[in-house]
Amino acid sequence: MLVDMKSDEACQLDVEQVRSTLETDLERGLSVDEVERRRRTYGLNEFNIAEDTPLWKKYIDQFKDPLILLLGASAGISLVTGQLDDAFSIAVAIVIVVSVGFVQEYRSEKSLEALKKLVPPRCHSIRNGHKEAHYASELVPGDVVCLTTGDRVPADLRLIEANGLQIDESSFTGEGDPRSKTFQPLEAKTGSRNVQEKINIAFMGSIVRSGNGRGIVIGTAENSEFGEIFKMMQSEDAPKTPLQMSMQTLGQHISYYSIGVIVFICIFGMINGRKLQEMFTIGVSLAVAAIPEGLPVVVTVTLAFGVMRMAKCNAIVKKLPTVETLGCCNVICCDKTGTLTCNEMTVTVIYTADGEVASVSGIGYLPKGSVKTSSGEFVQASTHQSIRELLEVGVLCSNAVVEDGVLHGQPTEGAVLVAAQKINLRNIRNDYQRLNEVPFTHDQKWMAVRCASNNTNPTWFVKGAVERVLVKCNWFRGRNGMVALTPADAGRIVGDAERMAGGGEGLRLLALARGESLDALEFMGFVGIHDPPRPGVHQAIELLRLSGVQIIMVTGDGKETACAIAQKLGIRNEGSEAYNQGRAISGDDLEMMDGRTLESQITQVDIFYRASPKHKLAIVKALQARGKIVAMTGDGVNDAVALKKAEIGIAMGKTGTDACKEVADMVLVDDDFGTIVKAIEEGKSIFSNIRNFVRFQLSTSVAALSLIAISTLMGRHSPLNAMQILWINIIMDGPPAQSLGVEPVDHDVLKLPPRNVKEPMITRHLIGNVLMAASIIIAGTLFIYVYEMSDMVVTKRDTTMTFTCFVFFDMFNALSCRSSIKSIFTIGFFTNKAFLVAVTLSLVGQALVIYLPLLQSVFQTEALTLHDILLLLALTSTVFVASEIKKAVERSLLRQRPKLFNASSGEGPYDV
Repeated sequence: MLVDMKSDEACQLDVEQVRSTLETDLERGLSVDEVERRRRTYGLNEFNIAEDTPLWKKYIDQFKDPLILLLGASAGISLVTGQLDDAFSIAVAIVIVVSVGFVQEYRSEKSLEALKKLVPPRCHSIRNGHKEAHYASELVPGDVVCLTTGDRVPADLRLIEANGLQIDESSFTGEGDPRSKTFQPLEAKTGSRNVQEKINIAFMGSIVRSGNGRGIVIGTAENSEFGEIFKMMQSEDAPKTPLQMSMQTLGQHISYYSIGVIVFICIFGMINGRKLQEMFTIGVSLAVAAIPEGLPVVVTVTLAFGVMRMAKCNAIVKKLPTVETLGCCNVICCDKTGTLTCNEMTVTVIYTADGEVASVSGIGYLPKGSVKTSSGEFVQASTHQSIRELLEVGVLCSNAVVEDGVLHGQPTEGAVLVAAQKINLRNIRNDYQRLNEVPFTHDQKWMAVRCASNNTNPTWFVKGAVERVLVKCNWFRGRNGMVALTPADAGRIVGDAERMAGGGEGLRLLALARGESLDALEFMGFVGIHDPPRPGVHQAIELLRLSGVQIIMVTGDGKETACAIAQKLGIRNEGSEAYNQGRAISGDDLEMMDGRTLESQITQVDIFYRASPKHKLAIVKALQARGKIVAMTGDGVNDAVALKKAEIGIAMGKTGTDACKEVADMVLVDDDFGTIVKAIEEGKSIFSNIRNFVRFQLSTSVAALSLIAISTLMGRHSPLNAMQILWINIIMDGPPAQSLGVEPVDHDVLKLPPRNVKEPMITRHLIGNVLMAASIIIAGTLFIYVYEMSDMVVTKRDTTMTFTCFVFFDMFNALSCRSSIKSIFTIGFFTNKAFLVAVTLSLVGQALVIYLPLLQSVFQTEALTLHDILLLLALTSTVFVASEIKKAVERSLLRQRPKLFNASSGEGPYDV
């Protein structure tokens, strides 16, 4: 009876046990009939994307949002009352918001389709005793698959043959080095076994870098290791961004409160004998003015400008709200290899058996740099024999090739080749003929190559782990010639190696030896290989930490390497009291914890090593359970699930896989981690701009509603007619207001901590600014209204003065709303050109309304004198003067008492 087999079980069984369980023939493979029978049981070897809801229905579903329904109601009222311009502008706002939401949902679902690209279209397997090529989707458990260099593994395979087989599993593990494979069974082990440890399994989606082999299919499609990632991605939904939730709540509150006030005004007016038609017209005008149809437009435009600015910084933002969400982010989970480091191995230290230590400069696979001894001498192949002979071993015991800075082969081998080139040791392979090779395996941890030249006997050249190579050595070359290697000497060398590995550089040590027999080698020394951090990463991490963002490294590497890199980059700083509690936890340790334990400890951990995709997902979920806004960076398939689950998924553009880029919210084109700092700065500025717009709109709405309410309660004629209210609405939601959303980025916002997304957008500080501005506008406008109506007769001049007074108040209020804490004299009058243009056009429009005869009849206005205009400008500027005084007092107080800073809302004096 054929049964399913998982890689955890298969890696511990010998080849015969696997063959017997899967009922196959290693030489002849499966028969065609048997393949068909198994296909009916297991299905095709491909990922089934569930049938999607039709695109048109997805688009229609976007209209169910409460804010969209309220905007629709506002558009309907405008259409019924003949306000076609307002109806059109609201309709445009609705289409923009709905379309953006639809595109976001559509693109997020494309991530699952991108995963299918990792399954190769064709493969080679043995069937009916013949090797044949066919579609990989036709594979079934029990098929015998042949692998060779360059192949993408088509399914999970239990290897039955491995000839120098090395497979690149970086998309799963995050480690750059291809992994040598064997067909021998592994020792039984309790608990989980990571992908890195299953050296007799070839996983679907990985790539054969060298050698060849065969394997039995043990898992296809969703039953493979890769399928587990696919299923996790299907089960996880991307969370709504904080901005989306804030906008939804804000829109509902503003709409409900405004409608309540409007209904009260209409009912009270009719009770006091006002005509039903008059109150209905005023009520409709106030409804159009009060419902925040400009809010979605401003948010969309502000985010769009942010996205364009980020594109100039080599960051492609795929979802508009993402760029603002980064302003809320308080935890960034970083993959190490390819994200924090260059994924370009470089030899940085050379240690020879005679005690010579040399440093190597330059990074990457171009021979730019030099080798210098501890005494300051530059090393050349002709001047330093011990270093030359050590690097000769590294060059000969290698299968890598470096051409014009491009590596073909293992990164560690490439690093040694480049170090040899830096001392002008080139083309040495041409002097030798390779006779034998013993490939590297996980168990033995060394590789050997036997070569012969015209001048020497056949010699073994060996490289590997220091401890494993030393036990095969009998002597070493000292300063005075060949010396027998004693246990004391071996202990000294191991001690030097441990000190070098633990020196904070995260070095990977590679020992080198040679000899005519593998059991009697001459120890040559070792090299320290380093995957250097990306330029600017340390500075970026320091800035992020100072702004209140926690950095957590999540990597597939081992503990020593992860901790050393973390300490060097400032993620783990052993000298800082704040970080002394930081701990490193392995994926196996993480699996031993229940969800509650992990959540309680997650904020004290700064390194997770040997982490698998499910571990990364668990980390993100635990952080989110603690109320954190999580950004996750990555480049491999192993990162894709966590990228989708995190509030912000950030993929590497150069090294990232297609699946990783598809699921991410943002792609760093140049893989520059420092771009994240710019994105956070952009996000904080965007939210600040949106809040400034809300402040302006609320103060205008409160002032307009209060004017009508006060006049209604006092039984007076309304100071503004319906057309004038609608003109004010155009200003409140139009260009002057929307230009606040494109205020240039204020670089000082990076000093602010991440905003608390649980706090509402309308904070006490914002309410205070709104009430102050609204009170001044109401008092000033009522003063003009009462002053002009001293004869108790309402004329066109009275309403024109009142109307123009309110509009001027709006312009000065908008000027003060450009910043919640900084003076306009600090940020500059001319830094926001869009604002200047918008205010100028509004004032020109106001002039036309009061001076153009045609518009005078429409708005019931008349021409004002220069004296009138100057009087109004002097009065209305008080709202700007009061705001500047309030900001100055707040800055002064907060310089003296910094604890007054409102960290929870993200508002504060970032210039003190």
